[in-house]
Amino acid sequence: MNDITRLIELYLEYCRIHKELDRKTLKAYRIDLTQFAAVTDFQFPITKELLNDYLSVLHQKFQPKTVKRKIASAKAFFRFLEFEEIISFNPFSKLNISFREPLRLPRIIPAPVIQKFLSAIYRERQFAKTPYQKQVAVRDIAVMELLFATGMRISELCHLKWQDIDLESGRVLIFGKGSKERVLQIGNPDVLEALRSYRTSVFSNFEQSAEPLTAGSGWLFLNRRHSRLSEQSVRNMICKYVRIAGITMHITPHMFRHSFATLLLEADVDIRYIQKMLGHSSINTTEIYTYVSTHKQKEILMEKHPRNLMKMDEG
Repeated sequence: MNDITRLIELYLEYCRIHKELDRKTLKAYRIDLTQFAAVTDFQFPITKELLNDYLSVLHQKFQPKTVKRKIASAKAFFRFLEFEEIISFNPFSKLNISFREPLRLPRIIPAPVIQKFLSAIYRERQFAKTPYQKQVAVRDIAVMELLFATGMRISELCHLKWQDIDLESGRVLIFGKGSKERVLQIGNPDVLEALRSYRTSVFSNFEQSAEPLTAGSGWLFLNRRHSRLSEQSVRNMICKYVRIAGITMHITPHMFRHSFATLLLEADVDIRYIQKMLGHSSINTTEIYTYVSTHKQKEILMEKHPRNLMKMDEG
C-alpha cells in the first residue's frame, strides 16, 4: 500500500470513529479520494501543480455541483493531514478554487397532477381483483401519501421502522443526513387513515402467513418478501402509477419533496419552518424554493401591488 492510499484509509477510519459519519457518506468520500489519488498518480507529497491538474480534470468530466463536492472531500482530507501534522504544508491553503455554480431550480409537480397521481392508486385499490393486488395498492397509497405529506427524502422513507411512527399522535421520527433527527407531524386525516389501513393489512398478512409481526426487522414499508422496501422499488412504483394515470411528465421521488416545500411556501408558510421540516442545516439550501414559487409571486403582484389602487386622472 502506497503512502497516499494508506493516508486515505487512516482518514476514513477517523471519519467513521470520531465524526461518526454514516456508511453512504464514507463511501462517497472513498470514491472521491480514490479518484483524487488516481488523477495525481498517487504521488505524495501533493504539489500545487498536481492540484491544478486535478481541478482541470474535474471540470472536464463532471458537473459543477459534483466538482464542488469532490473538491470539498479533498480539502477536508488535507485539513485532517495538516491537523495530525502528517504534512507541514497544505497545498489547498493558497489555491484559489472558487467558482460560480449555475443555479439549478428544483422541478416540482403541480398540485392537480399530484391529485391525479394519488387518485390512480386509490382506484387501483378499489378495483383490485385479488387480495394481493389490494395489499399492494394499500401499501403504495401509504408510501406515496407519506412521501408527499412530509417532504422526506426517499432514503429516509425507506428506512423508517414501525417504532418511528405514532399513528395516534400523527408524529414521525425521521433520521436524516448526518444522523440528524427531526420530528414531523402528519396533519391530514386521510394520510393517517392510509397508514392505519396499511398497518392493518400488514399485520393481518403476517397472521395469515404465520409470519411474526417483527418480520422485516421492523421496517415500516415492506416488499413481497417481507424485506425493506428499496429506493428503486419506490421509483418503479412511481413510474407504474404515472403510466396508469396517463401523466405525461417525468416524475421522480425527490420531486414530491420539492413540491412539498414549494406549495407550502406559496401558502405563506415561513421559510424557516420549511427549513426545519426538510431537515436542511442551512437556510441557504431552502431558499432555492423562493425562485420556484412563481404562482405566489404572480398572485401578489396581481392582487397586492399598489399600482392596482392608482387611478389615472386624464382630465
